[in-house]
Amino acid sequence: MSSNKLRWGVLGVAGIAVRKVIPAMQQCSLCEIAAIASRDIEKAKQAAPRLGIAKAYGSYEELLADPDIDVIYNPLPNHLHVPWSIKAMEAGKHVLCEKPLGLSVAEVREMIAVRDRTGRLAGEAFMICNHPQWLRAREVIQSGEIGDLRGVVSWFSYTNRDPKNVRNVAGWGGGGLMDIGCYGIFSSRFLFGEEPRRVSGTLELDPEFKTDRLASAVLDFPSGQATFLCSTQMVPGQRVLAFGTKGRIEIEIPFNAPPDAQCRIWVDGREELFDICDQYTLQGDAFSRAVLGQGAVPVPLESALANMRVIEAVVESSNTRRWIEIE
Repeated sequence: MSSNKLRWGVLGVAGIAVRKVIPAMQQCSLCEIAAIASRDIEKAKQAAPRLGIAKAYGSYEELLADPDIDVIYNPLPNHLHVPWSIKAMEAGKHVLCEKPLGLSVAEVREMIAVRDRTGRLAGEAFMICNHPQWLRAREVIQSGEIGDLRGVVSWFSYTNRDPKNVRNVAGWGGGGLMDIGCYGIFSSRFLFGEEPRRVSGTLELDPEFKTDRLASAVLDFPSGQATFLCSTQMVPGQRVLAFGTKGRIEIEIPFNAPPDAQCRIWVDGREELFDICDQYTLQGDAFSRAVLGQGAVPVPLESALANMRVIEAVVESSNTRRWIEIE
């Protein structure tokens, strides 16, 4: 630790890291971004001074070998999440890994086994669960103010037709379901506070990329049902609605909450505003508290495993055209 802050290292110069996460985490009270690595040393050397990072490495291995680094943030493409997170834990580092954690249930289970063997902490970076608007929405539901939660509806979409973008590369875990459908799954699990029993889903594949460009599913929970729609080739937007037996909640910007403007939800038409905050800053401090023994990992690997079970079930349902039971 340095100056009572955990020293974090970042694997890669992914857009989400350099544009959103790193600047936000530099505002954390418990985090210091101390190093960044790229397989292209010039990219690391360019990013480090621009972002005010002291160390730049030309390989991920060099960063993991740095004894001064306490925690690794892994924003690499999806197919590199589990392999490099495992390497990080085996190097003695704690790991916060971007979503979706892996490409399969088997991969997540492998990561859990390594976590348990090494004694390191690891979590999935669903930053939304730290944002006050989501904590408030769940509080309203748990209070019974809208009655019993019976339905959750979510929509998340954007347009990206770049063949070189990682989201459009099938072998790298591309496609809308993995990239943004995982939010629809996670958020419904977060609000219901339970796991779905079965899933029915359908995917439409891009004929060129072979990734899903349109995905939807129904998740059957013990207490109700959730539906989500996501697309990589549709009008950009997002929304979440939760319906109870007595009222409803609407979250205006549920996933890409702006760091420079107030967020708002409506509870039965009553507007609730939230102070300006950055959910990536909140995420960094929350995970750091867990590493320091001051709280639990916000999204543990067991939650990542549950989310991945649903993702796999959506794919299987689309392929077989039937409901898939969740173990």
